[in-house]
Amino acid sequence: MIHHVGVGQEPHLQGSHIRILLSVPSREKDAFFPPPTLQALAVLGEVTECEPAALQTEDAFRRALDGVHVVVTAWGFPRLDAARLALAPDLRFVMHAASSLHWLVSDEFWATGLPVSQAGAAMAPAVAELSLGFTLSLLRRTHRHDHALHSGQSWETAAGPERAREIGGARIGVVGASRTGRHYIDMCRALGADVRVYDPYVPPGDPLAGLTTGLRDLLTSSDVVAVHAPATPETQGMIGAAEIAAMRDGTRFVNTSRPSIVDMDALFEAVASGRIDAALDVFDSEPLPVDDRWRGLPNVLLTPHIAGATADSRQRAGRIVVEEIRRHLTGEPLEHALTRADLVTRG
Repeated sequence: MIHHVGVGQEPHLQGSHIRILLSVPSREKDAFFPPPTLQALAVLGEVTECEPAALQTEDAFRRALDGVHVVVTAWGFPRLDAARLALAPDLRFVMHAASSLHWLVSDEFWATGLPVSQAGAAMAPAVAELSLGFTLSLLRRTHRHDHALHSGQSWETAAGPERAREIGGARIGVVGASRTGRHYIDMCRALGADVRVYDPYVPPGDPLAGLTTGLRDLLTSSDVVAVHAPATPETQGMIGAAEIAAMRDGTRFVNTSRPSIVDMDALFEAVASGRIDAALDVFDSEPLPVDDRWRGLPNVLLTPHIAGATADSRQRAGRIVVEEIRRHLTGEPLEHALTRADLVTRG
């Protein structure tokens, strides 16, 4: 049974069975939870739906979370600090339908010992696929040709004097052997790329151990540099002005991860000068202003932070949500649980 709760409404209780609050923005709910997935969720307990935007006041939060054992969160859900947690005394499990948890959990949350899981793994193939598309476009100079033709340049000028590159045999440098990074690496290697990886956390014996190298060596030797590291205190500004300056002229730079990893000012200067080309899905300011500096460059390929937002990835995430809740309720180990330590090293 599924109920919808708005501000000022009390959730309907039926007996003492499991109560699940589904709080995903309405614009995304059907993508995550098409009818079969929503029905599978309803088998696990009594499901109540409430928009995250309707939970911003403490009174609304208290009413919606009254008697709730499991909450499914997404973007816009209130931060689970001490005040909010005190309003949800029956809460036993937090299942995040998206990826990053930094904004959602607090020190007080970790102190409770409540288990938390997330569906970020669902997005890894989608993000890797867009990164591969970026890589191919930059190597083939598709973004430059497209811009030139759209801007009215002549056929000959649009073709340009520089020859494109193929991915087979190209040196692809991957910063971060994350879930997404590993999908991307597999895709690039399947197409014949020579892949090198910078990630100090790749252990000996890992299949990628033989591909690892230092960051500077990776930056100075790669035809394409693709960022797949998580946003953590350690990776903040990891690719700064000196690292960008170390890249060879003609390097292609791909970032579908997080802008905090890169000195975006230094990157802009390098791209604006024409020394390197870039493809970006993430920016310091989002939504990207209509007059933003990045929009005017002919040698940059831009997308509006949509790398992980495919129809397929959303459906995978919904299925992960249902399966993780089932595991929690049956006492089985969670497959996608996160700890405080995980956020420090994995983001």
